[in-house]
Amino acid sequence: MNAPKHAHDADTKADASVVEADVSAVAALDEPTRRRLYDHVVRQPAPVSRDEAAAALGLARQTAAFHLDRLADAELLDVVYERRSGRTGPGAGRPAKLYRRSPRQVAVSLPDRRYELAGRLLTQAVEESDATGERVRDVLHRKAEELGEQLAGQHDVEVLELLERYGFEPCREGDAVVLANCPFHALAREHTMTVCGMNLHLLRGVLRGSRESGFEAHLAPTPGRCCVRLEPAV
Repeated sequence: MNAPKHAHDADTKADASVVEADVSAVAALDEPTRRRLYDHVVRQPAPVSRDEAAAALGLARQTAAFHLDRLADAELLDVVYERRSGRTGPGAGRPAKLYRRSPRQVAVSLPDRRYELAGRLLTQAVEESDATGERVRDVLHRKAEELGEQLAGQHDVEVLELLERYGFEPCREGDAVVLANCPFHALAREHTMTVCGMNLHLLRGVLRGSRESGFEAHLAPTPGRCCVRLEPAV
């Protein structure tokens, strides 16, 4: 028996939200001052105040506060409140706003890799197959297409810009588009049929969700490139 469609939709939206949050977190660290502040905070054994961070990096307090709060918004830092004086009760003063490393993990690699995304899709496929009896590969392809369509629906950008954001490095080749990078490179080398099939359906979902893309996704394995090629729709 297949799982209800609304359950699939909820899982797909959750996957897309996680991916989008990861992209936002990486973008937050792309700002040089913000990255310096993040690196400083995570190296400290105890939570850091705005004043301490500003003094350590030679920044104005307002500048440090702005960037620390942006890092907290991206869930890269946690905010805690403590009284540094050690006193309690009336007259002890307001607790200080402090920052510390969050438990969230964000991986950055060059070229861009998306192994966590592949891992979630593969794990979902195994679990749903075990629960419903549907073939794992069929579930994987459906989940990949749903996620691709959801990602396209979340971004008001051209399909090639979306693929650029997610690490595919699209390049025009005549009327077609080749993808210079595979975000699942190491997995695809060892499990080519499974991962390339997942990738194909993910990109088909992206194209369907984009509606105005004008392309169709086809498997076209080429050394040094993604296994999928986008050809003009006929």
